[in-house]
Amino acid sequence: MRGREWARPVRPVRREVLGAAPEVEQGRPPLLFVPGFGHGAWAFAEHWLGHAASRGFPAYALSLRGHGDSGPAPEATLRAYAHDVTQVAAGLPRQAVLVGHGAGALVVAHALARYPARAAVLVAPVFGGWATFGAALRRNPVGTLPAVFGGPLRLSRRQLFSRELPEAEARSYVGRLGRAGRRAQWQLLTGRAAEPAVGDPPVLVLGSPDDRVVPATALTRAARRYGSAPLLFPGMGHDMMLDARWREPVDAILDWLEKDPAPTGRP
Repeated sequence: MRGREWARPVRPVRREVLGAAPEVEQGRPPLLFVPGFGHGAWAFAEHWLGHAASRGFPAYALSLRGHGDSGPAPEATLRAYAHDVTQVAAGLPRQAVLVGHGAGALVVAHALARYPARAAVLVAPVFGGWATFGAALRRNPVGTLPAVFGGPLRLSRRQLFSRELPEAEARSYVGRLGRAGRRAQWQLLTGRAAEPAVGDPPVLVLGSPDDRVVPATALTRAARRYGSAPLLFPGMGHDMMLDARWREPVDAILDWLEKDPAPTGRP
């Protein structure tokens, strides 16, 4: 444990964790899904948890503090979010695969510096920084600008989903979105980098070249950080786990895991 963390421990909070178990235990690693800012565990419970379990993977989804049905935390930080992920992962029966979406991918990147994951998957990762903020401001100025002054960051239906998703479903999902802690939101904008991962686990990065939140160049940069290239799904929106063709990315993740990727061995 780092000295600062010992001196200033993260305040405990009630955590919502949803899960789905395979009908027959096959000894496969559990998956811990971490949603992005504003989303809760429900975003993965809608499709991906059950689908992963149907293919033999125990699957869990965490609502970060202040999200979903986890305890309120208006002043939460990236450190607190990473603590939530680390604590839940450490309580799973086997070494877990961490799967982060959006800003949840940045949280997973921070958690990887604390938890020796079997592998990690970064879905449409939002690693922050002013370039990402500038892109969001151009595409959604009304929803983005308030975040600079401590207000909520609001993503639109057009940013999150493809046109293939029925309008009623899209509106329902957008209506369930909450907000991240003010401090964590600011840390995202300033682009605080994560420390190196413990044990150098294999990392898969995937997204869509048509994502209106994460530019394709940002996907490439994120993948290069882990020594790979992004796996792309054209025509999908940012919320890949809820979009019309949600099966394609999750099947790609599970296919990759079934090959049992080895540690990358990067220096």
